[in-house]
Amino acid sequence: MSWGNDTVIERAGRRRQAASHRCGHRAPGLRVLDPECLYRHIDQLYRAAWALSGSPHDAEDLVQETLLNVLKRPRTLRDGNEIGYLLRALRNTYASRYRSGFYRRGDRALAEDDGVSGHDAGFETRELMEAIASAPPLYRDAVVAVDLVGLSYREAADALRTRESTITTRLHRGRQHVARALNG
Repeated sequence: MSWGNDTVIERAGRRRQAASHRCGHRAPGLRVLDPECLYRHIDQLYRAAWALSGSPHDAEDLVQETLLNVLKRPRTLRDGNEIGYLLRALRNTYASRYRSGFYRRGDRALAEDDGVSGHDAGFETRELMEAIASAPPLYRDAVVAVDLVGLSYREAADALRTRESTITTRLHRGRQHVARALNG
């Protein structure tokens, strides 16, 4: 074991290299999801969860449970697609909870902040999220990925593991469903 300058320089280089690979600065390929970089996706996950569950309170719980499941063990990503992986995990967590009856829509007690807000600008966020949540799952996932999370059609296709043309069709039909739900 050498304690000379070579070892110090090599260690410093490895530290710099490791730091540059954090938070998406690594070339595409297989890599481990960095837990310290998950904070960047919380807003997108929350919007997607709200659209899935139809409730801001359930959305918070769903995001927390999803992140808890993801952080239980190291996760390997393909092509560095963090948001795609996290959206799939969110959708799978929602599906598991829905099957168990936890998120099935029905009567629930109103929270204090569930009341009518002071502004009257078109549709309320709650109405929009409920309309998205009522869409069939394939259409809902496309609307959530593109319109709420802000993914491009290609990124949404990668995240949902389908073709880009399929995303455009599902997005169109999902938007039609939302429009009918809001107007009907």
